[in-house]
Amino acid sequence: MADATAAAVPDTLYEWFDRAADRHPDEPAVEAGGTALAYHELRRAAEHVAARILAAHGSAPRRISVMATRSVAILAAYLAGQRLGATVTPVNPAFPARRNRMILELAGAEVLVVDAGDASQLDGELAGLVPTELRLDSEEVAAAGRATAAPAAGLPAYTTGPDDVAYVLFTSGSTGRPKGVPIRHRNLSPYLAHNIARYGIGPGCRTSHTFDLTFDPSVFDLFVTWGGGATLVVPGRAELLSPVDYIVDNGVTHWFSVPSVVSVGAQLGNLPAGRATGLRMSVFIGEQLSYDQARAWHAVAPAAAIENVYGPTELTVACTEFALPDDPAEWPATSNDTVPVGPVYDFLDHLVLDESGRPAEEGELVVRGSQRFDGYLDPADNRGRFLAYDEHGAAPYDGEGPLTAAHYYRTGDRVRWEAGRLVHLGRLDNQVKVRGYRIELGEIEAAMRRHPDIDQAVVIALKRGDDIELVGCHTGAPVEPQPLGRWLRKRVPVHMVPRRFRHLDTLPLNPNGKIDRPRIAGDLQSPNLAAAGPAGGNGGHHGATR
Repeated sequence: MADATAAAVPDTLYEWFDRAADRHPDEPAVEAGGTALAYHELRRAAEHVAARILAAHGSAPRRISVMATRSVAILAAYLAGQRLGATVTPVNPAFPARRNRMILELAGAEVLVVDAGDASQLDGELAGLVPTELRLDSEEVAAAGRATAAPAAGLPAYTTGPDDVAYVLFTSGSTGRPKGVPIRHRNLSPYLAHNIARYGIGPGCRTSHTFDLTFDPSVFDLFVTWGGGATLVVPGRAELLSPVDYIVDNGVTHWFSVPSVVSVGAQLGNLPAGRATGLRMSVFIGEQLSYDQARAWHAVAPAAAIENVYGPTELTVACTEFALPDDPAEWPATSNDTVPVGPVYDFLDHLVLDESGRPAEEGELVVRGSQRFDGYLDPADNRGRFLAYDEHGAAPYDGEGPLTAAHYYRTGDRVRWEAGRLVHLGRLDNQVKVRGYRIELGEIEAAMRRHPDIDQAVVIALKRGDDIELVGCHTGAPVEPQPLGRWLRKRVPVHMVPRRFRHLDTLPLNPNGKIDRPRIAGDLQSPNLAAAGPAGGNGGHHGATR
């Protein structure tokens, strides 16, 4: 891949997989739940699922959703959607059914594919929502992949092109309505080509699959692996609590996860030093990677390279990268003791802009280029998220007029150049990362305000070591924390439920009349908070998801 010409790079996700299946038909493509399939078998399994979708729906759907579980059936269904040229939107069975209903409606899903072993929501609140429902059994799908008979006939010709949308993922929205992020195949191909070459992915490599399909780094897991002809090694959820056992027992050579996996493993005593001798590369994404975490992981696998990468969903998984030197004595010091995230990929354009919209050493990172998406599913969400820049300065996009390739995407992340490297300093707005999930605090506040006894709500993110603790503050009638946490868990994913709650008579305001969040955060350091008791789950381990 390192010397591949632009003409040789596949145009679409399915073509990346299909080309690898042609070149390496007998190489192992996936190992999941005790099932292993070679590339030609996984392709046949995907074709089998595609044929079943056609038969159930009556025609090739434009939009498919999959209930994202770690099974051969769902991985084949994801590929089947791509083979049919559909836009794929994963939904998470661990999320509240109400949220999944909203996502399916916003995505316009025509087909919903679920693993038969995880169909509880389909039997409940999601029943009848999507025109075509398809339940798959992983053993049956794997058997179809291994069949010696000719593959199912009647699949339409593959006509998908680079301008078609490969997938839509939904991020947290400040109004309580998730924002849809459509990513086109042309956004993905440069990303895949760059990472396959950078990490030397090919036959014989065994890559981790730590990310849920609702989290865009899963695209790296699947298609950097399959684009290079490597093996995707799928863990069970519990295995991620003992990451070193998973790596050693499965011969993983390339690891990709959020840094929280390191912290949780250390807390549980599951990071034995020096054991992961076969690991070659470790890549972290989704939240700041602290030097404490990097040192702990280096002790686990002293011979493995460590890289820190960064990128929002809107810029197609990742757009920066930084490799730590092999010798920890040479690791560069940073102002906040986190590993640098940059530079930005050299084929993308970027600026760091201060509050006045001028280039600066510290400010907001804005990026444009081949990996930048074309705008949100709802164009109203584009307002203020892009800007144009010329010699006169920055002009934020107000939603009027065309959104062009010349516009930069505003990441909302504050960065600083330190010794020629980008260091991530935090969010400029009320978005935070908890266990790798990007969370809009306003979405949690909107959900809290729907409680019949709550008038106003503010969610504060407090730094607790390497973790972020969410604290929900509210006015109105006092509400017991544990019942409030249970109520909220039915409305937002568990990683968005504050760990603690605090009742306030009023919310303090600053001189501009806005809620004084810094003052509330300062007050939350008082011992009185402890009386609230635990109510949510954002401090627990939720795998490697964003």
